[in-house]
Amino acid sequence: MENILRNKLTYHRRLFIGLVTYSLVLMGCFAVFQYHREREFKAEELNLQLQALNDRLLDELRVTDFGRIREISVPAMPSGLRVSVIDLKGNVRYDNTLDSLPGSNHLSRKEIADAVKTGEGFTLRRHSESTGETYFYSARRKGDYVVRTAVPYNVTLHQLLSADYGFLWFMMGITVIMCVIGYFTTRRVGQHVARLNRFAENAERGERIFDTEPFPHDELGEISNHIVRLYASLQQAISDRDREHKAAIYEEQEKIRIKRQLTNNINHEIKTPVAAIQVCLETLLAHPEMDGRKRQEFLERCLKANNRLKLLLADVSSLTRLEDGGESITREKVDLAEIVADVCDEFAVEARSKGFEIIDGIDYDSPMEGNAFLLASVFRNLIGNALAYSGGSRIELRQSVDAAGLTVIVADNGTGVPEEHLPRLFERFYRVDKGRSRQLGGTGLGLSIVKNAVLWHGGTVSVRNRKEGGLEIVIRFIKT
Repeated sequence: MENILRNKLTYHRRLFIGLVTYSLVLMGCFAVFQYHREREFKAEELNLQLQALNDRLLDELRVTDFGRIREISVPAMPSGLRVSVIDLKGNVRYDNTLDSLPGSNHLSRKEIADAVKTGEGFTLRRHSESTGETYFYSARRKGDYVVRTAVPYNVTLHQLLSADYGFLWFMMGITVIMCVIGYFTTRRVGQHVARLNRFAENAERGERIFDTEPFPHDELGEISNHIVRLYASLQQAISDRDREHKAAIYEEQEKIRIKRQLTNNINHEIKTPVAAIQVCLETLLAHPEMDGRKRQEFLERCLKANNRLKLLLADVSSLTRLEDGGESITREKVDLAEIVADVCDEFAVEARSKGFEIIDGIDYDSPMEGNAFLLASVFRNLIGNALAYSGGSRIELRQSVDAAGLTVIVADNGTGVPEEHLPRLFERFYRVDKGRSRQLGGTGLGLSIVKNAVLWHGGTVSVRNRKEGGLEIVIRFIKT
């Protein structure tokens, strides 16, 4: 039953009901206390009035020689007043309301017992067996007699002895005000508890917690805000950790996949020059009588295949170092313009023999942090590819500098590359024309080395076809 009530009533309502109950109990205790206090006070006041009358009656009391009490008469005696005289043995010797005196012993009456013992006493309300009415009794002892006066306990006397109801109405008003204040106070606390409860339920279900619903501005609200913000921060940290962990796992798996793919591609690429060398050597061994011209041709084929194999292994070594993070590669201040000029000089003779013009527009004179060997390999691969595959007659290198960094563009005026091949152009061993690339001795790793070398320098590289024809490689170095 208690659990059912808790589920139906909110914490605010339960708290408010508890506060109302406490206020009512407190008000009830004060009311009962005040009620009895007022009644005792008024009873004492009436008793004092009757005791004064008792003193006067005792003064008027006369006993004959035969022990008889003559009628007592006191001026201005209240209407309905009952007067009795009782001796110390408890016998009623006189009663102004009875024709015959009762024979019962009156020492058991409270007011009589108190008067015999202490000199006076009273009883607030008791039913009289003699008259059948209810009286307020007040008794006083003097000598061997106790004089007792009594007034009927009627509506007038009840009103006289009743508590002051103005105090009760005042207490009730205070209670109502306390309940109103308590309602708003408990509602505020209930809002705290309700939101903390929602927060705990959401946290238990593992839902995301966002610090978007502020608590009221008080001490409990500040504590609640701190708890929610702390949990939200912890949850965000756990989420970031999990995301980074997943990214690290994915990156590790991607490295494993790439290395496996690289290994497979290397095996495939190595087979061709190795097979060519093997065929040439087997032919030479099988035909020792071969003439010198043929023998020279087969030896040149072996050397060509061996040179291709050597380039392939060198490119694989460079690519592996870059993909492993390049920790072993040193950084230093380099002159990019000088590096590009040296690479252009290397290809000058080959370019003239193929009818190419190389235009070097790089004059960037600010030293940049990097590795001269890697930067040289970038432009060596780009210029070499343009000479080998572009089909044009001009290679142009130009630059643009802004506040964010340096942009270098290597462009040719050849035939370009079909758009569907552009997104995969920097993949390892990817060739647009596989047969022509192998025939020219390419390893298929040049542009992949370019991409990884630029990334190692904190830059980006992209490729696009020129509207006027040819291919354009865009390298962006960001200032640090």
